[in-house]
Amino acid sequence: MTVTAVAPARRARLDLSWPVLIGFALILCALIVLPMSWLVYFSVTDKGHFTLANFVKLATDPTFIDPLVTTVILATSSAVICCAVAAPMGWLIARTDMPLRRTIRALVTASFVTPPFLGAIAWELLAAPNSGLLNQAWRALLRDPQAEPLFDIYTLPGLIFVVSCYTFPYVFVLVANALDRIPGDLEDASSILGGRTWTTARRVTIPLALPALLAGALVAFLQAMTLFGSPAILAIPAGFHTMTTKIWSLFQYPPKLELAAAASLPLLVLTVLLLRAEHMILGRRSYALVGGRQSDPRLVRLGAWKWAALGFAFLVLLNPVFLPYGALLNAAFSRVATQIVSFGNFTLRNIEFVFFELSATKLAVRNTLILGVSSATVGTLIAVVISYVTARKAIAGWRALAFLATAPIAVPGIVLGVGLFLSYTRPPFVLYGTLWILLVAFVTIALPAAYQQLQAAFRSVSVDLEEASRILGATRLQALAHITAPLLRTSVIATWCFIFVGVIRELSAAIILFTSETKVISVLIFDLNESGDLGAIAVLGLIMLVITFAVVIAINRIPGFGAIRLRNA
Repeated sequence: MTVTAVAPARRARLDLSWPVLIGFALILCALIVLPMSWLVYFSVTDKGHFTLANFVKLATDPTFIDPLVTTVILATSSAVICCAVAAPMGWLIARTDMPLRRTIRALVTASFVTPPFLGAIAWELLAAPNSGLLNQAWRALLRDPQAEPLFDIYTLPGLIFVVSCYTFPYVFVLVANALDRIPGDLEDASSILGGRTWTTARRVTIPLALPALLAGALVAFLQAMTLFGSPAILAIPAGFHTMTTKIWSLFQYPPKLELAAAASLPLLVLTVLLLRAEHMILGRRSYALVGGRQSDPRLVRLGAWKWAALGFAFLVLLNPVFLPYGALLNAAFSRVATQIVSFGNFTLRNIEFVFFELSATKLAVRNTLILGVSSATVGTLIAVVISYVTARKAIAGWRALAFLATAPIAVPGIVLGVGLFLSYTRPPFVLYGTLWILLVAFVTIALPAAYQQLQAAFRSVSVDLEEASRILGATRLQALAHITAPLLRTSVIATWCFIFVGVIRELSAAIILFTSETKVISVLIFDLNESGDLGAIAVLGLIMLVITFAVVIAINRIPGFGAIRLRNA
């Protein structure tokens, strides 16, 4: 008797992979292409008719030229200061035996994740010309209550100083990481050939780290140019504007939407050019490391100078971390925010007011948490799918998807807010006045960094397991859900936390898109600053910092992740 093996009948399966993947591609287009299209349309129209009058006004009206000049001065000065401070600090941390190097790195992370607008408010408490704590101490030291203030934060130099405090970590991270990767073999070879310490630094170390320093300067310039919060808090009371605050002012009554769109485009174009320049610098091949296994970096022995180096590092960190945090803690528990807390004026009144009397607190916290969780979940899901499509080249046009996923990094938050406002205040998609428009903004802002993290993770996972599951009948989405995604669990969790932290501190886009019912914590802090309620601001700011640091610490405990990068508000 002959036995014939009969293959089991395979049930026909409905493979929804392609429609789902194409749907995500359309979502990506809606997030980015739609608001930018409306931005361009409004910039060249006036009541529906084509015109270049908006750009002519920008180029000839001093009320627009002055903010542009101020922005260039601010960004250039901040970039120079950041390089002058961050480059030596990066070298001390990465290449010397200075004590407490890990602690210094952690404290730089603290300045990294502090929202710049909150830092600006803290420096108001410290260096306001009349009531600032440092100026009060100066007058007490001179025993002259009428003495001229030592500091005036409401000036362009004051704004440059504050912006530099919260921009230098970008340069520090790039320089320190570049120095960490330079193998000690090269410097040892230079020493063997008779090179002194300075000769080795000039001929070997500096050329290898120079591209990172130049890229850091461009990043610092870009961050300073696109910031909204710090200029709004310090420049507007001083009577001058930057481009971001000028764009925001065009939304005040009566709104000038066409001018706001036209003013946003130069900022967008300049951002794209700077990011392209940064990419070209980091992609240079003039200096390349060739070889197999590389030795650890050689540490320079500082001897007795190591304590001076440590003092320099702590002196730098005094400005973005110790003094501002101390000012916020003092304001939170003092009856008068600009008086040093003591037994006589210690109070919990500010905390009671924020949690039990300020009606906007509950709404802002609820909105922030809803948007944080939903933005992190939606953004991570989109980033996972798009990263999978581009890493595996799953559909035609994957290069276009990769471009769209990274494109929002070139869109300043204030510009994105303008584009979304123009897109979703008219049919068929009227989202303004709801949390949906903020959700779209936050997901769009967070998408580039989330995509880059997850795409790198996908490339580290072999396709063999996915192919095996496909051979056994799984669809692409099933292979992604059951095979690849579990292998990338830590990367997915880190990405979720990264987006959540970004939502907590985002102000630039939110300030354009919020309404009375959709306020978030950052907008509430900004509003309270305009009313001068510094004690309540300090309490809310400390809450924001506690949440942020808790999430950052959780991220840094995931293997393979260091200090996370955040977009400034």
